[in-house]
Amino acid sequence: MKFKKASPLKGEVHIPGDKSISHRSVMFGSIAKGTTQISHFLQGADCLSTISCFQKMGVAIENNGDSVIVRGNGLRGLKRPDTILDCGNSGTTTRLISGILSAQNFDVTVTGDESIQKRPMKRIIEPLSLMGAQIESLRQNGCAPLHITGRPLQAIHYHSRIPSAQVKSAILLAGLYADGETRVTETHVSRNHSELMLRSFGADVRCEGTTAIIRPAGELYGKQITVPGDISSAAPFLAAGLLVPGSELLIRQVGINPTRDGILHVCRAMGAGITLMNEQDASGEPTADILVKSSSLHGTVIEGAIIPTLIDELPMIAVMACFAEGATIIKDAAELKVKESNRLEVMVKNLSAMGADVTETADGMIIRGGRPLHGAVIDSLLDHRIAMTFAVAGLCAEGETEILGAECVNISYPGFYEDLMKLMR
Repeated sequence: MKFKKASPLKGEVHIPGDKSISHRSVMFGSIAKGTTQISHFLQGADCLSTISCFQKMGVAIENNGDSVIVRGNGLRGLKRPDTILDCGNSGTTTRLISGILSAQNFDVTVTGDESIQKRPMKRIIEPLSLMGAQIESLRQNGCAPLHITGRPLQAIHYHSRIPSAQVKSAILLAGLYADGETRVTETHVSRNHSELMLRSFGADVRCEGTTAIIRPAGELYGKQITVPGDISSAAPFLAAGLLVPGSELLIRQVGINPTRDGILHVCRAMGAGITLMNEQDASGEPTADILVKSSSLHGTVIEGAIIPTLIDELPMIAVMACFAEGATIIKDAAELKVKESNRLEVMVKNLSAMGADVTETADGMIIRGGRPLHGAVIDSLLDHRIAMTFAVAGLCAEGETEILGAECVNISYPGFYEDLMKLMR
């Protein structure tokens, strides 16, 4: 797909449902009693992988497009699947489902595509094994495929070296089945969608500082869920609205959970013209409409506790930094190396190809803004965040930018290019 410098972007966009929340609503609904009705569900490939996995374990799930109905089997009602559970490209599915499977009365193999088979799973294998789970990396490399044999689990207090909602959630889900109080302590709080949603399903979950605590559940109970818009999918529109001169965009009903909204804080720190309007609460998750106006940006330092709240948006922030005055320094972001691609390496390589002054560091990058970007051929490496990021970069660069593997945006935002084009008319 090819992109050229854009004229001002005008109008409004309704972004798809939050990927993290969509995953969890299906998972928790599947192990709850009764019916869970999910509105504004994300129909991306990753979330469809989660539906498929639970259907294979005997859960009746009806997908009607925007609405998904899950008729749960209860906490101990999953059935041994006849086949391997294929999680596709979804790290969330792979890691969270492992926590649930660790406590079942059957064994199963969990795998995914080529990318998933390279992503680190030792970070969940270790804590779940400490709880008594039997998890084998079939290639003995700490990655999928994983063979999981369900066993009775013991409660633990785990100190996570990486602030990761996926690691924390896997342990908390295993903790539903454990023999006492399970605790996960992080260096910085990662996104808390699991804690909020599990509590709404009836689980005994609380937080003390950077520690999440769960007690074993007798049962969870189905509920109605409205999924807010995904702030990660809003990020390209935020950036495009700020960077393309004369633009004004309204991004509707975006989730602004404080453990996810780091990009808004960074935008403000860079001098961005963004306004939150119509703030509401959707199923326990705060939402707002975001008004974005093109702005002159300046560099900033992004590090420490804010990193887990914007880890998926850092590639987009890096593009914004290219057009900002002065230097932007990103630190403490080594986690970018183990996403769908090595996003640090990919961003530095591709931004440099477009003429940016960017240097990779051990845990981030330094971007010296103000140099004009020019078009280039960009290999997305089938990473949806990279494809969306360089679509926006292409709208701001001289000449033509071509993105290879552009269709990978279907992972999280199937209608992304169509929504972007509508704003350019």
